[in-house]
Amino acid sequence: MKNLYFSTTLFLLLTLLTAPSVFAQHKSVIHGFIKNEQGDAVSGSLVTIINASETALSNDKGFYQLTLVGGTYQIRVSSTGYEQLEKTLLVKEKEAYELNFTLINSGHQLKEVVVKGYRALTGMGYLNDVHDNVVYSGKKTEVILLDSLNANTAQNNPRQVLGRIPGANYSETEGSGFPSNGIGYRGLTPTQSIETNIRQNGYNVAADIYGYPEAYYLPPLEAVERIEVTRGAASLQFGPQFGGVINYIVKRGPTNKPIEINVQQTGGSFGLFNSFISAGGQSGKLNYYSFIQYKNVNGWRPNAEYQSFTGFAGLNYQANEKLQLGLEYSILRNRIQMPGGFTDEQFNQDSRASYRARNWLSSPWNIITGKADYRISANVKASFKSAYQFSERSLVWKNEDGGPGEPDSISTVTLEPVNREVQREFFHGSTNELRLTANYDLGNMHNTLATGMRAFYGRMKREGGGLSTTGSDFNLSLLDPHFEYSLDFTTTNIAPFAENIFRIGQKLTVTPGLRYEFVRSTINGYVDDGADELRSNFSKNRHFLLAGTGAQFLTGALTNFYANISQAYRPVTYEQLSPFGSSAKVDPNLKDSKGYNADLGWRGAVKNYLNFDISGFYLRYNNRIGIIQQTDAEGKEFLLRTNIANSIHKGIESYVELNLTKAFFPRTAFGNISFYDSFSYVDAHYISGQFKNKEVEYAPKTVNRLGITYALKGISTTFVLSNTAKSFGDASNAVRSDDPSVGIIPANQVMDWSSTLKIERYNIKLSVNNLADKRYFTLRTSEYPGPGIIPAIGRSFALGIGAKF
Repeated sequence: MKNLYFSTTLFLLLTLLTAPSVFAQHKSVIHGFIKNEQGDAVSGSLVTIINASETALSNDKGFYQLTLVGGTYQIRVSSTGYEQLEKTLLVKEKEAYELNFTLINSGHQLKEVVVKGYRALTGMGYLNDVHDNVVYSGKKTEVILLDSLNANTAQNNPRQVLGRIPGANYSETEGSGFPSNGIGYRGLTPTQSIETNIRQNGYNVAADIYGYPEAYYLPPLEAVERIEVTRGAASLQFGPQFGGVINYIVKRGPTNKPIEINVQQTGGSFGLFNSFISAGGQSGKLNYYSFIQYKNVNGWRPNAEYQSFTGFAGLNYQANEKLQLGLEYSILRNRIQMPGGFTDEQFNQDSRASYRARNWLSSPWNIITGKADYRISANVKASFKSAYQFSERSLVWKNEDGGPGEPDSISTVTLEPVNREVQREFFHGSTNELRLTANYDLGNMHNTLATGMRAFYGRMKREGGGLSTTGSDFNLSLLDPHFEYSLDFTTTNIAPFAENIFRIGQKLTVTPGLRYEFVRSTINGYVDDGADELRSNFSKNRHFLLAGTGAQFLTGALTNFYANISQAYRPVTYEQLSPFGSSAKVDPNLKDSKGYNADLGWRGAVKNYLNFDISGFYLRYNNRIGIIQQTDAEGKEFLLRTNIANSIHKGIESYVELNLTKAFFPRTAFGNISFYDSFSYVDAHYISGQFKNKEVEYAPKTVNRLGITYALKGISTTFVLSNTAKSFGDASNAVRSDDPSVGIIPANQVMDWSSTLKIERYNIKLSVNNLADKRYFTLRTSEYPGPGIIPAIGRSFALGIGAKF
């Protein structure tokens, strides 16, 4: 099946690349350059043929090109931060025309030139060579534009948004105890996105970028303008993680009005109510944007109630033509009931049942961020972000002793309700990142240096095993103030880095880079095993150098080859050293994981109707940490978290997006039909240790998503078919086990449908998730919110009404 998907995608791409010669025999070519008043190229400018529905984007050189039949056309050029220009051109058949544009600053009081920094014809594109003081040349990147998608943003359905990214594998657990769904790429663990650096507006939102990298806060998708994704080669600029970076860019207020209010109200299945309100605008030099979101869901399963409040406020002040200052605050308050996990038999019997009625989670999150962007000169820019996080996570539950098959409300000995336990974590972290980019000439080469430093200090206090009440409500009170364990963790990280783009001729760039990491970890506290109180006072320093290089070669105005290889590193986390609420044991000799990522691909666009990115990757992951099933001296099975072995992940990723109407029927009045296919093949195996040649857990061989969209004026509708191959829950590749956290994760096929109707300032959105009501799961866990199988949500409906004022 994987060969069929890949062959079909490749055949379609090659066919479409030759289509212009077939369909353009009598057409003329319009091309030219778009520059500003200083003569600099303006990339990402949108060129629109108003009376022919044709569009193109300018490249890094400011170059654009369009193909048209003879006629008289109105041509409009627009780019953020510049005044819009229009020209009229008489085009004769079989002739070439050069039409250049010089853009003028828009004259807003902000007085800053804003270039988008990404290239996208429709819903997805990729980042420019340098964007927000970060080098992306030669790296595999994706940009998803939220406003151009039909997606169920109220329910945060990952398949309809991030599903466009090839190989995205999800742990669909938002309805079962986690605040958000997790994501992983290339056979990396998806749970809580622990292998991926999750950011908002360029700064970290996880609790501890090294010690506790789980993501509990994410901005609601209604507030997101775009999502920027960089694969493993991001390690030199953002830190040594294997899974790359996902950066959620929150909207800003419109610059042409003092206030704009957006309201979106959504209701749906299982008691879904989602209320989103945002307000933003521009007053003089000050831009402002804020939102609040309230969400309530009764749950697809019993005992799965979810309530949350998310808020954001952002200010951006243009002090002068060189300096811009910003301040942001993000807040999350939630309360989640956890319905528990299943054994295989329980899941097969009734995947909507619940065997836990008294388990609760809360994870209040706070992030305050200050920002400064300063243009030192025409060729040198600096930026600084300082984020302070103070957050916590609290659970009250009946622990998983006895597994998911044991009732949690009545003791089999006393026939009375059993006491629950309380676990609490408190996080405080400060992250400071300074970045500088400088354009300079070296001989005939125009080069770019991007350098900077990150400094981080984080503290986490973990307390667990506290004796709690026998009730079923959310109650963190203790009957005994003494916890079974109380541990204090700290992480200190200092990391300078530098990358340089060498531009060799007009087409080739080479980008070498280095990053130095210093990490200090400490742990202090006690663990009471009932007989003795064991005290810990431990510290560990690590320092290492990461290196990498990338290359990019222009094969056309809108296409390029890219290649890169970068080292990556992942230290042992707090969670892996002392997993709370877990039935697994921990190897006391855990080692940090090291390795590297490599990519080789071809991407770009053909005219305004085809967008593609086809690549191969190779990932080496040494000392991979995972869970294996062992047997003790008494013959009892138990789970052990340890360094399993080294693994290699290699495969193919492809994305093809085609607008059939613009390609073959550009003058039709019957709307636009487009489709995309997002496909990945992953071969992830262990190459050493007792599980040599076994498949890596949570690494489905194929993930394919096909989406089809029809749009006519204010109506658009999208259908998505997602296919994910089987994978395994542990390194032994056990198909069945007495322990439900070990076993196969079956393949699944899921269908989603969304539609939007826009009437002036109003919109109506209708969506159906899991259209065929498939029963499946993506996670087996030895810890919360299980243990055992955590099912995905069945068919659900949502209807939303929105307005803009």
